[in-house]
Amino acid sequence: MVQRVSSARVVVGDEVAGEIGPGLCVLLGVSRTDGEEEVERLAGRIARLRIFENEEGRFDRSLLDVGGEALVVSQFTLIADTKRQKGTRPDFSRAAPAPEAEPLYEAFCAALRGLGVPVATGRFGARMRVEIANHGPVTIVLDA
Repeated sequence: MVQRVSSARVVVGDEVAGEIGPGLCVLLGVSRTDGEEEVERLAGRIARLRIFENEEGRFDRSLLDVGGEALVVSQFTLIADTKRQKGTRPDFSRAAPAPEAEPLYEAFCAALRGLGVPVATGRFGARMRVEIANHGPVTIVLDA
């Protein structure tokens, strides 16, 4: 999930782990079926996603076009399955286990940086407070 922000930051305990100005907050969920190919494709899509306004107010500019930053936060709960469970508890079994997800999360951040996007991050696996000043609001759900 991607949110266009005027600013965003992640706090772990009392420490700011990552902080950005205008750009995108990327909440990244990694599933068991994700791999390097999905990482590269998704990073490219996010960097080039035209959800920033031009002079006429139309979505015509990308993160690269506006020189924005990205705050990438790992969030396995995005992979929740709420359709097949019998009760009201979400099923997270499709989410990749941490030893598989963390390298893909790091690879995704590296891929964005490789495209020229300044990237700040949260702390993988930590309990975090994410503070987002959603600009618009604009929120887009993307699948690799």
